[in-house]
Amino acid sequence: MMKSPSDQHEPLDFYANAEEVFDKLRALVEQPQSSTDGAALHVHAMALIGRLKFLNRAANTATREKKEATGEARQEMDQSHLGLQNLLYEKRHLEREIEKCRQFASIYQDVSLNSLEEFMQLAPEEARRPDEEEHQLMLNRLSFELAERQRLDRKRHDLVKQKDDLLKESKAKTATMENVKSQIELLIKTATEVQKKVDDLVPVQNQSTSAGN
Repeated sequence: MMKSPSDQHEPLDFYANAEEVFDKLRALVEQPQSSTDGAALHVHAMALIGRLKFLNRAANTATREKKEATGEARQEMDQSHLGLQNLLYEKRHLEREIEKCRQFASIYQDVSLNSLEEFMQLAPEEARRPDEEEHQLMLNRLSFELAERQRLDRKRHDLVKQKDDLLKESKAKTATMENVKSQIELLIKTATEVQKKVDDLVPVQNQSTSAGN
């Protein structure tokens, strides 16, 4: 399977390759006219300029792909963040209900807890002893629920941090690609000016050859 330009080159490679091509163009222009074959010079210059154009297209493609990947990652993270916000809202709601239960024992039935079967499966062994009295068992269930919500909250914080780190990394990569693109465009502009100078030199070389014949 053929790799895309962004798979074939790291961001800094674009600039390094463009600098190399530009150095070769500069060397062509600086060659003594008497020792230069005009036709060969023109062909070589066109090949180098074609290389610069390829690098420019590759940089544009890589930048577009990075932007698309960043957008997809942002959308996925936004969806995860929304789910976490809903979970946090539910957690706070349960904490309020637990606090009400602690203050008013008569309303503990309104708190949304795991079922007794789920509690007996998930809770630590010391909290689910079968000979526990009903009141202590309810306290254990409430404590377990609080611990679970706190665990989920820590997980939410970790995911939010991961999201922030990914967004920072994506922004940094996008900024690098934009900078490389600007450098390539500047080199293309300079190369075009060099090409014009080369084109101006070619007729001079051809006239010299004709006069010698």
